[in-house]
Amino acid sequence: MTSTAHNDQSSFREKVLEHLFVADLLRYLWQRGITDAEILTAEVDNAGYDLVVDCNQKIRHIQLKASHIDSTTAQQKLNVRLAKKPSGCMIWMVFDTRTLAIAKYLWFGNGPGSPLPDISNFRTAKHSKANAYGHKAERPNIRVVPRAQFDTLNTLAEIVDRLFGIPDNAQLSQNGTGTIIAT
Repeated sequence: MTSTAHNDQSSFREKVLEHLFVADLLRYLWQRGITDAEILTAEVDNAGYDLVVDCNQKIRHIQLKASHIDSTTAQQKLNVRLAKKPSGCMIWMVFDTRTLAIAKYLWFGNGPGSPLPDISNFRTAKHSKANAYGHKAERPNIRVVPRAQFDTLNTLAEIVDRLFGIPDNAQLSQNGTGTIIAT
């Protein structure tokens, strides 16, 4: 697929990547014997998250972002409302343009049950298009998070550990309440 198609069809591509992420996450959990995860999607994109995932009695509000492997994107925009969620995070997927396979993940967040790191010192984003006078107004509810603030994670197992505190090497089982316990 050409880079023009990636630009022209970016909304379509983002939705495909979201579905791939959800499918990979659920498959990974299934393979680990975790079958009680719930996935919710936002009907309206104004609260700062794309997905809500409930797993291991932990609820995560997740903002998904994506860019291709050769992209020089140096930052992502984050809605301040995500910081008000008790366990919000941003996952930036770096993908192959030909196959849409995820090459790596970039993580901005804290552990389960903890809010986002402080974003108050990040600069306020501006609209990408100027008004009739050439002025690009600020977007007061959007902050710009530099790439340097993200941790690089190479596997979905690392994402699951960050999201739910489930390490890849633990032998897992579910007790009667749905809580995952290491055995």
